[in-house]
Amino acid sequence: MNKHIKKVAVIGSGIMGSGIACHFANIGVEVLLLDIVPRELNDKEKAKGLTLENKMVRNRLVNDSLAAALKSKPSPIYHQKFADRITTGNLEDDISKVSKVDWIIEVVVERLDIKKMVFENLEKYRTPGTLITSNTSGIPIKFMSEGRSEDFQKHFCGTHFFNPARYLKLFEIIPGPKTSPEVLEFLNGYGEQFLGKTSVVAKDTPAFIGNRIGIFSIQSLFHMVKEMGMTVEEVDKLTGPVIGRPKSATFRTVDVVGLDTLVHVANGIADNCKDDEKLELFKLPEFINTMMENKWLGSKSDQGFYKKVRNKDGSSEILTLDLDTMDYRSSKRASFATLELTKTIDKVVDRFKVLVAGKDKAGEFYRKSFAALFAYVSHRIPEITDELYKIDDAMKAGFGWEHGPFQIWDAIGVEKGLEIMKAEGETPAAWVNDMIASGTKSFYAVKDGATYFYDIPKKEVQKIPGQDAFIILDNIRKSKEVFKNSGVVVEDLGDGILNVEFQSKMNTIGGDVLAGLNKAIDLAEKDFQGLVVGNQAPNFSVGANIGMIFMMAVEQEYDELNMAIKMFQDTMMRMRYSAIPTVSAPHGMTLGGGCELSLHADKVVAAAETYIGLVEFGVGVIPGGGGSKEFALRAQDLFHKNDVELNVLQEYFLTIGMAKVSTSAYEAYDLGILQHGKDIVVVNKDRQIATAKAHAKLMAEAGYTQPVKRKDIKVLGKQALGMFLVGTDAMEDSNYISEHDKKIANKLAYVMAGGDLSEPTLVTEQYLLDLEREAFLSLCTERKTLERIQHMLKTGKPLRN
Repeated sequence: MNKHIKKVAVIGSGIMGSGIACHFANIGVEVLLLDIVPRELNDKEKAKGLTLENKMVRNRLVNDSLAAALKSKPSPIYHQKFADRITTGNLEDDISKVSKVDWIIEVVVERLDIKKMVFENLEKYRTPGTLITSNTSGIPIKFMSEGRSEDFQKHFCGTHFFNPARYLKLFEIIPGPKTSPEVLEFLNGYGEQFLGKTSVVAKDTPAFIGNRIGIFSIQSLFHMVKEMGMTVEEVDKLTGPVIGRPKSATFRTVDVVGLDTLVHVANGIADNCKDDEKLELFKLPEFINTMMENKWLGSKSDQGFYKKVRNKDGSSEILTLDLDTMDYRSSKRASFATLELTKTIDKVVDRFKVLVAGKDKAGEFYRKSFAALFAYVSHRIPEITDELYKIDDAMKAGFGWEHGPFQIWDAIGVEKGLEIMKAEGETPAAWVNDMIASGTKSFYAVKDGATYFYDIPKKEVQKIPGQDAFIILDNIRKSKEVFKNSGVVVEDLGDGILNVEFQSKMNTIGGDVLAGLNKAIDLAEKDFQGLVVGNQAPNFSVGANIGMIFMMAVEQEYDELNMAIKMFQDTMMRMRYSAIPTVSAPHGMTLGGGCELSLHADKVVAAAETYIGLVEFGVGVIPGGGGSKEFALRAQDLFHKNDVELNVLQEYFLTIGMAKVSTSAYEAYDLGILQHGKDIVVVNKDRQIATAKAHAKLMAEAGYTQPVKRKDIKVLGKQALGMFLVGTDAMEDSNYISEHDKKIANKLAYVMAGGDLSEPTLVTEQYLLDLEREAFLSLCTERKTLERIQHMLKTGKPLRN
């Protein structure tokens, strides 16, 4: 199907509908967002003398819903100006406009009768050939299109986005009885390439794939927590980041989603899956029934498993629900010996063997929960899907799990998993034993850089489809390694392009990483055509190794510190002035030194979800790896008229001084970190390394020439410095900044002004780098700076003096 999606209509503007509308606007699609017409005036409308015929009234529901969505945190939209791509209306005055769209997405209340009524009305105006889908989370797709035309049914299916649509990657596609295979193929590809999703075609079964497994997992824990006498805090400690799950773990996640939402889905499964061997687990335990009766639904009702209260002294406290007494109490710290054994194991996938071998309550918990999960997912094939990898994809993309159930089982060992299941009284599906008997000992395998899975119907290993657009570093790291030290791995991506991947904790940049970067550039200049700096960890880099800086400063090893900072600066300059094109591929947190690296690359291929900025002020210093210099340079490049030079420079100064961080890659353009016409954004992070490689190759093939070092940077000297110093004095006088903040700001001002030159002057980059390094080192001698660094090392949070 050769179809182009230029305009979509979203029917229903609730939290989900507005979120879907915003995400289509995020990727540049024009959106028509429609909702029902109010049946009565509100107080404000009455006060204004409006009537039900007034357009403002008729569009009130859709406009209020969209406005609320755009104000919500985290934001559903990459940039507020993208909201201009959304046009609102109502289902009476504007429904005829759906004739002009390419895709209609229904997101109304989860009632079959209402959905069918909406579809009947839409078909009166829908143009034949237009895609039409429902965002239902569980209503059978086969019932929705009954009575509709053949063309409608051919182009109709379920497309289940997960909330929030911008952030959760799962995109379930559920065919109806007459859905065209071409429609499924198109939506599968569109979801992955354009929406940045993990597309999963699911069978039309209750709750589909993600919610069926996710709700089982939560319900299983609900029953287990009472059986094992565990607390809410203990379960959340065991089911959070330690096993690659979100920080909200289990009970906090339920509070955020809403207990009523979970109960609705669980009841739907219990009512419609009578043959499920674990049907009893979907029945609600008594403490859940009590919470529902009390309307303790979570965040939406200000109390659930957790409750925030204000103490008499004005302080706030998070209380926890005691599942035995059903009263709220102060939180208790959860601690387990088994978890202590995993503290030195950085990779989550390597922890599972240790966790299930634990001798304490934690080990027992993991054995019971994983045994139940493994048995359950094995029995869902072929009921909900024929391919096991789709279950893993759904759980990773929809619930934020780092590893899916079959990947965890592989990490423990399939045969070991079977032993644990037998000990816990769980029975796997017959196909698992058949797989082992055939000589296949794992669900997944990696060959030639691609991932293969055990195909159950064919009883053999098959390549997972759709990988050709991706480069999976985990799959090529060993076979394509060119160089490795303690900080980086350099891999050959093919076609003459190298990739340098940080391997330090949180991808911090220290001496080993800088040495690795220089080695990668050496190798690329000698035997290759280009270099990508990218990884597939949760974050690109949280910045320089401040622990190293702290130790050198405390020991007053200023010569060594000076050399370390110069090495950082020189490496950044090599990124810019090498003989081969360099491409940075930032994503997630890209802070401080990680941002500086991207500022100096020839090109940035950023993931849409990139939170990038120069945050050094938070630890009492200025950007010292070329960031301060670069912002002075970029401000100068924007100078057009003498009367705006100071304004431009001040804007860049404030970006550093206020430690601004973008909430998406698109906002990074506003901050001057990304540059229009040079840097690009990709929505699907899985495609990022492949896209970065393609751009490095394209630049090389176009005849890349090493740039000439800049000697033409205009600095304003005393003219700018005086403006900055007056400003920082005023901010200190008004108690907006502290004395130490003022000292940091004045150091930055000196660098960005180019020193106290008597008149505007053209200088070199090295001149500004020397000023930057001198300012950075002088701040490292300050007691307040050392206090801030120490606080950051202890808490992970900046300290303001």
